[in-house]
Parts: sequence; structure tokens; C-alpha cells
Amino acid sequence: MTAAAEIQVAQEPANGDRPEVEVLMDMRPALDGFYGIPQETRLLFGALARLPGLRVSGLLQMSTRQIKGGVAPGADLPEAERIYRYSRVVVSLKGKSFADWKMGAADWIGALLHKLALRWSAWTGLSTLRLKSFETRAFRDFVWQQLFARSLPPSERESVLRCDYRICDSPWRWMHLIGIERAWLLGRSRYPRLDTRGVNIFIAQTPFPGRVSPGTALVVHYHDAIPVLMPHTISDRAFHQASHFHALAANVRDGAWFVCVSEATRRDLIGLFPDAESRAVTIHNMLPSHYYPSAPEPERIPGIVRRYQYGEFTALRSQKSQRTYRLARRFGNEAEKSAFYEQAFSEKSRFLLMVSTIEPRKNHQRLLEAWEALRDQVDKDLKLIFVGHIGWDYQALLDACETLIEQGGLFMLHSVPADMLRILYRQALVTVCPSVGDGFDFSGVEAMRCGGVAAASDILVHREVYGDAAEYFDPYDTRSIVQALRRLIDTPDSEARREALRRAGEEQSARYLPERIVPRWEAFLRRVVQETSRL
Repeated sequence: MTAAAEIQVAQEPANGDRPEVEVLMDMRPALDGFYGIPQETRLLFGALARLPGLRVSGLLQMSTRQIKGGVAPGADLPEAERIYRYSRVVVSLKGKSFADWKMGAADWIGALLHKLALRWSAWTGLSTLRLKSFETRAFRDFVWQQLFARSLPPSERESVLRCDYRICDSPWRWMHLIGIERAWLLGRSRYPRLDTRGVNIFIAQTPFPGRVSPGTALVVHYHDAIPVLMPHTISDRAFHQASHFHALAANVRDGAWFVCVSEATRRDLIGLFPDAESRAVTIHNMLPSHYYPSAPEPERIPGIVRRYQYGEFTALRSQKSQRTYRLARRFGNEAEKSAFYEQAFSEKSRFLLMVSTIEPRKNHQRLLEAWEALRDQVDKDLKLIFVGHIGWDYQALLDACETLIEQGGLFMLHSVPADMLRILYRQALVTVCPSVGDGFDFSGVEAMRCGGVAAASDILVHREVYGDAAEYFDPYDTRSIVQALRRLIDTPDSEARREALRRAGEEQSARYLPERIVPRWEAFLRRVVQETSRL
């Protein structure tokens, strides 16, 4: 890591003498998704909420819909009215917030006026977006279940439920479109300003389509530059490429700080915007406490595969073809089904595992080809399990998967809880990470932490994050993947090689435990507060 990326903090007084730091954190990604950025958002919020001297609150915002309700700053309301307005927040976060066509029409008119107000704020800078409040106290079950339960253990429940929230009722996508529109007309993006007075640091999870109040430092938790550098692999390409680039450019111009999840990501950021170098550090992602070394539990695999397997999947309306894919094998009766899974995942069965959203850059198709070759050359009973949601550009892959699923060799799972995924990681012969581009890639180090073995594409970020604890291959060459996997499953020293990687993986993955990562975040945030106070 370069010297510029290291975190240096001036000598500070003891914890008890430090002024309290007010941190507002973007929680939009935590509203959906199990892994990746949603997981890291939950983990970071939970970790910061436990630090003394930091008072953490979350920013609630939706991507495409307005949040209704909440209480304006300073509003003097009866308790029942306050609870009602907070309750409206819950309703709008869970779905549409109007009860009939008349309210829907009023919402439509209100949205038009709101977009005009956003343009006025962005273009003139004469107004700010006021953030309303949402208190956790009456909605503890909702906050826990909706924001945190998928990534945090119950032991952390009380610490995160002590935190309250602010609401940005302007949809994230609308704010992005305002900036893209201005860049298209005038050559430079500009975004509405949020009223963040009283907040020392606002942490955004991606390039943020907004500005903050004077005295508030903007910190962008930067995961990757893929929307700009690999736009052919992303969904909704025109929007995501433009929104990422223009918001990132504006954040750099506004003096934002950047916490990059890998040094490879930091290099991509600086390659695009050299001016960000002095304000960009590398702090790796952290692993959740659900993952830890344990003994194999082969008897649980059949039940996990059956419970979390896809059934039918119908293409989204936005796709040209709304074809329905059958992603689970058909059976004549329940007894036949039970017998099949018990035999397919008996104690001696062997399977490869891949954990990732199905999208082009994750390279499922290449692994599928390598697995078929391995079945022909090495072990006709070798199974393959894909775990992850179906993302975009999946048609060719799912077409290929249907027959293999029906034949009984391939299994596709989704929404697997972390404690079940830990068992899969430990029992898998190898967890394969064949991505052609990534910012961190959790699955390899998660497998290592669980006592599993990882094989990965030979790309910079994998070499950085996985070190010497993985077997590497060329992600563009099916033969290279086959050779790497054969070294782990079909040579005289395969078992010894796997055990060596298992031991190395335990040490490598320990680098991403919270006790290693959180102190670096605390030091960084203290540094930002110090330098902001000097301005």
C-alpha cells in the first residue's frame, strides 16, 4: 500500500476528553440484498454504532420512490401525530404509500413539483433539502428486520436499535438525473444540497448525487469503478455509467474523502481523478461474525439445498422476453425428491460452490464450462452449486442451466442466510471466484474464514485480498480453470494442497475481522474531523 493510502492521525486526548463526533450514514443499500454492498453497509453501521465518542444515525432514502412521513426538525407535535408520521415512513418504505386513485394523482402532481424544486436547488444553490427525522423507538422490529437482521447477529441488536434516522424524501435516482441533465446541458454536473448542519461526517455508500452543508465532511465508501471502466457488464448501462461518473466527478470537486475497499479500487479512482489521491485511503471490507472455522456438517447440505433452491424464475418485464425458467429438478412425488437429495449430497458427495449475483462480470458461464469438462475428465458425480440472486444479462446462462439442473448436477440457490452459507463454504470441495472484475469479492475470504478452500481468477484485487491463500487461474481461459481445479481435486497431492490453502486461508481471512478493520475506520474518521475543523 502506498504511503498516501495510510491513515495517520495526530495525537489526541483520551477517549473521555474527545468531543462527540456526529456521523450520518447512507443506509439505502441496506434496504435490500443479502451480500456485497448491502452486507457491508449493515456491518459498518453496526461497528460504528458501538464505538465510544461517535453518535451514529442513518439516512433513509429510496432509489426510485419518495419516502412519505417523518417529522420536520423542531416540529412540536402530539405524541400520537409523531408516531403516525413515523408509521407513514414504514408504509412507504415497504411499498406504495397511497390508498386510492385520488391520492395517487396527488402524488403524481407532487412528484412533478418536487422535481422542479430539486432542479432549483441544484442549479441555483439557493435552497437545501431538509431532512426529516425517524425515531427507532416505536418501530424496533421493522428497523431490525428490514435493515440489519440479514447481516448482523442478534447480539448486536440493541446497539443498532439505539440509533435514529434522518429521511431524504427525494429519490436517489431523481437526484442523479438532475446532475446528469446539468452535465449534458452545461458540461458539468451539480447536485442538490442536503441540510446536514450539526453533522460532522456523512458517509455515502456510492458516489453521492448531493452536496452537504458547510462543516460536514462527505466521505464516499468507494467499492469499485466498474460502471465507468466495465460498463458493458452492468445493468441499465446508460444511467449507471453516467450517474456514477458525474456524481464521482462532483464529489471529487467538492473535496470529498474516499474510503476504498481495496488498493486496486483506490488505484482505479486515482487513475480517473488524480486530485482525489490525498483524500483517498484504503480500508478493506470486514467479515461478519457469522463466518468462523468449524467442523464440516455434511448431513445438513441436502436440507439447505432443498430449502433455498430456486423454483421457477420469470424474466423481468423490462426484458424483451418474459420467459419462465425452471431452475429446480422435477419429481413425481415427495419420496422421490427426498431420496434424490439425500443421494446427491451424501456424506461422500463432492461439490464446487460459487457465491455471487448472476451478472456478466462474475463469469458464471466460464465456470459452467469448466465444471462440465471436469465431470467428463475427472468425476461424473461432481456437483456445482450457484448461490446468488439473478441479476441481469442472464438469458444465455439460464438457457444452459435448465438442462443441467434437470439432469441433477447443477443447483441454483438464493437468499441463503449467513449461518447456512457458512456450512456450504465449509463443505464445498472448492469455492470458485471466477470474476473478471471486482472491487473486493467477499466470497473467497468468507470461504477461507469458514475453513473452506478458494480458487480465484488471477486479477489484481484477488491477488491483493486473497494473497497466497487461493489457487489462481486465467478467468478468460476455460482450460486454465480446469487445470487449477484439477490441482485441488484430482492429483496425488490434492488433499495436501487443499489443507495448505485451508491453513493459509484462516490467517489471510483474519485480516478482515472487525477487530482489525474498525480501528482503522475510527482513526480515519477522527482524522477527517480534525482536518475539516482546520478549514
